[in-house]
Amino acid sequence: MSPQCRRSVAVRVLALATVAVVAAGCTGTAASPPASPAADPAKDKLAQILARGTLVGYSELNYPPQSISVAGATRATNTKCLANQITAQEVTGFDIDTTKLIAEKLGVEACFVQPKWAEVTAGNWSDRFDIVYGSGAINAKRMTQLWMTQPYYYVPQRFLVAKDSNYQALSDLDGKRIGTCTSCTVESYLKGSLEIPGVDLVQKVKDPQLVGYETEAPGIDDLAANEIDAFLTAETVGLNAIKEGKPLRLLDEPAFAMYPSGFVDKASGLSVAAFVARVDEIIAAAHADGTLKALSMKWFGADYTTEAGAFDLSKLNQQIP
Repeated sequence: MSPQCRRSVAVRVLALATVAVVAAGCTGTAASPPASPAADPAKDKLAQILARGTLVGYSELNYPPQSISVAGATRATNTKCLANQITAQEVTGFDIDTTKLIAEKLGVEACFVQPKWAEVTAGNWSDRFDIVYGSGAINAKRMTQLWMTQPYYYVPQRFLVAKDSNYQALSDLDGKRIGTCTSCTVESYLKGSLEIPGVDLVQKVKDPQLVGYETEAPGIDDLAANEIDAFLTAETVGLNAIKEGKPLRLLDEPAFAMYPSGFVDKASGLSVAAFVARVDEIIAAAHADGTLKALSMKWFGADYTTEAGAFDLSKLNQQIP
């Protein structure tokens, strides 16, 4: 090759390198690299996940349309999931599909466990599972125990009441018996202790008598049986209950709205910085290319994701070591 050709090649290589650097800078944030091949699976969460070939997430089998069991499904054969874990083909729903999306992008198999929700929000998971997509929202109290990842959707929280009740305005529920999921964001809201960074909250119901439930389904059933006066839940959950034929309706005005996020345990025995960064990248890309919107349309018949894609995660000021 002549000296002139070599110079020409060198110029093209330099130009391509410059374009790559500029393109990386245009993303607005420096992409955190995944765990390197040298990362120790005994010390790094992302390296551990990649080494064992599974991502262990959360499932609640009676929480439609977010998380439900697949009727008639059998356990996957040749699975890497442990015997006490649920395989991907046995569960489905919006939350489940979001977990599966993360696993797919990591190139590993999705497996699921069923801890109680109070265990999830308390942290200290002892690395029994890696991440939780359970429609749990960002709030200040949870941030003491959990790392928050980029929100994957945004959903109003609304009051369900009996279809034939006289309740119309939120103030009609002052002092009434209101059901709520225990250890959930809506419970904190009704107690007046909820803080969501970047969100101004207004208490719209005074002096409610709270009735707690481990999950939404039993509380909604009690409401349908007139055991309580109202139940505060995500709009998506309320609409699904009505769709199932329960004699209920939603009050028009939302109580507030929240940003469900993926949770990662702060008390993990492993470094989680690379893992959280990679999850944030995957969710940001899924917002940008319409993947999450398509999942929302599939499961909810509406787009609950676009607002979450615009959420500025930096306002949480998380410093992950």
